[in-house]
Amino acid sequence: MEGISAMQTQAAPARLNATAFPTVPLFGLDICAVRFDETADALFACASAGARPARVIVTPNVDHLVRLQDAPAEFTETYRGADYIFADGMPVVWASRLLGRPLPERVTGADLFVALAQQASQAGMPVTVIGGMPGQEEMLRAAFTRVYPGMPLELFCPSMQFDPLGAEGIEARNRINRQRPGIVFVCLGMPKQERWAFAWQQQLDASLVLCVGAAMDFALGFKRRAPLWMQKAGLEWFWRLASEPHRLWRRYIMRGSRFVGLLARELRKNHKGKAGR
Repeated sequence: MEGISAMQTQAAPARLNATAFPTVPLFGLDICAVRFDETADALFACASAGARPARVIVTPNVDHLVRLQDAPAEFTETYRGADYIFADGMPVVWASRLLGRPLPERVTGADLFVALAQQASQAGMPVTVIGGMPGQEEMLRAAFTRVYPGMPLELFCPSMQFDPLGAEGIEARNRINRQRPGIVFVCLGMPKQERWAFAWQQQLDASLVLCVGAAMDFALGFKRRAPLWMQKAGLEWFWRLASEPHRLWRRYIMRGSRFVGLLARELRKNHKGKAGR
């Protein structure tokens, strides 16, 4: 898994239970079995209360689940220790139902970004965003002001060579601690965003840290999401693949096909578990 082998991972922090969501075990992760509206409201309440230390949120999709199979054990274990894990992707929801551990619906990073940013805008809650390309700062600030007016924003666009544990990783931490935001959106893609979040979690003066990949581009209207009917039909992956085939074919074709093997393995475990009763 690209970039993960160099990770110097701290021990996974104890799970924080300020907001106790029910979970179901799927693919080695304890995934929160909650509806989107309930999730967004509870997370914003957590941020509004000024919860400390920071809670790290990950939203695994098919690509993440496959890549975790190739990751070093320490990264996988740390990922499992995220405070909240939500299923981003209908195939994960469908798998949960097939396995007899149903999730009520998916909770995507893209949707959480929009919902929480809207609430932060209305409440005047400080937000930090880590992501975007260097040189885009002025354009991004203008877009945030237009789409989420009233939201105090700290924006850091690191280089393409961003090292979660290096100088830019430290700079991101320092900017957050100067602003003391309720919410931090880390939009760097897996595994950089997770490596950074877990490495600095205990040193961040913030409430929520959401690892949300390309969510900022969708939230600001720079990229179009699939029509709602495609999202509900589980075809958002096809929309994204058709939109950016050269960049995303490996994710959706190569790694996506491996998900079938992961599901087959989970089904075998289910069968053995039932047979052993």
